[in-house]
Amino acid sequence: MEKSALARGSRPRNRRALIVAAAGDLFARRGYARVGMSEIAEAVAIGPSALYRHFSGKQDLLREVITEGLVPIRDTLSAPDRRGRAALRALAALGVEHRPLGVLWQREARHLADGDRARLRRELREIGALAAGHVRLARPGLDDGAAALLAWSVVAVAASVSFHRVDLSRVPAADLLAGLVDAVLDTELPGPGERSPDASAAGIVPASRREALLIEAVRMFAERGYTGVAIEDIGAAVGIAGPSVYHHFPTKLDVLTTACRRGIGLLYMDLTAAYTAASSAPDALRALIRSYTRFTRVHPAFVTLLISEIGHLPGDERHSVRQAQHDYVSEWVHLLGLTRRDIDPIAARIRVHAVLSVANDVARTPRLRRGRGTPAALERVAAGILGIA
Repeated sequence: MEKSALARGSRPRNRRALIVAAAGDLFARRGYARVGMSEIAEAVAIGPSALYRHFSGKQDLLREVITEGLVPIRDTLSAPDRRGRAALRALAALGVEHRPLGVLWQREARHLADGDRARLRRELREIGALAAGHVRLARPGLDDGAAALLAWSVVAVAASVSFHRVDLSRVPAADLLAGLVDAVLDTELPGPGERSPDASAAGIVPASRREALLIEAVRMFAERGYTGVAIEDIGAAVGIAGPSVYHHFPTKLDVLTTACRRGIGLLYMDLTAAYTAASSAPDALRALIRSYTRFTRVHPAFVTLLISEIGHLPGDERHSVRQAQHDYVSEWVHLLGLTRRDIDPIAARIRVHAVLSVANDVARTPRLRRGRGTPAALERVAAGILGIA
């Protein structure tokens, strides 16, 4: 929201709504932890004291932003006049109209109070159940697991525009996303396969204490957020005192930096393998689909870290990681352009982001990640979104 949108001292009747809109925009663009209440007040041309008459604090405001943001989704999925495919396609327009929402409930919701997070999880489960009901109407005969996978894939496609800054005005974005929703719904899923291993299960303890510390830190940062984990917590997870961690990492921030570099490194190793082993652009693109869906399945904590915690990195390091993420997406776009020369470059980037969002969301939802046949099903969904099925 522009600062000039309201005259200071004015008292519009919808001030509370304006505050929520301004806060949502700031939280989405800069991250909850980097926004102060005074900045939100300035965005709506009021003093901090006036802001506190509406909200008790920033956490209270975040809860309102996310709660109100989910209302249009629930209303769309509950409308009696839109059922099945029509209801799910309508989510595409919502994703464009309420673009920041995906970032807010996937990245910033960790800052909510425990009770509010629990209520949000219940609300999201109910939204998922509503979406799955519409999937069953569009695709009769699907079992519960397949319907849930396609339902959350549709939601992820609609929310995917929240995670990039592609200029949506240059393409018919809502129609494009609706077409991608159709591609998800039309995916021919394979039969039930083996259940994916539980990536959260305890594994073998590494010989290197430094490596063990890094593994536990990634897990805890993903579960509790960087600010919710103390250096003593990381040490205790591997059976050493907190100060002993400093023999391996100078600071907690160095642990996070190392973890983010590790995650990016894993992605680029797979990218290199796709380029060197493939005989054509379509082969390389399919190899990337396989490698990324495997990465998200095996390393869901790294996925969470690269989505929600890089804002805590120092400026230069944060820019480096984000640039690496942007360049990684560009390689997908390059291969898609070579494979499907009829697809506009902007539309190609939107498709790629939709694929990555679907894989990320499934990986961060344990019951979907561990579902029978999920790896093969995800590959088919991704190929359909990219238009290379």
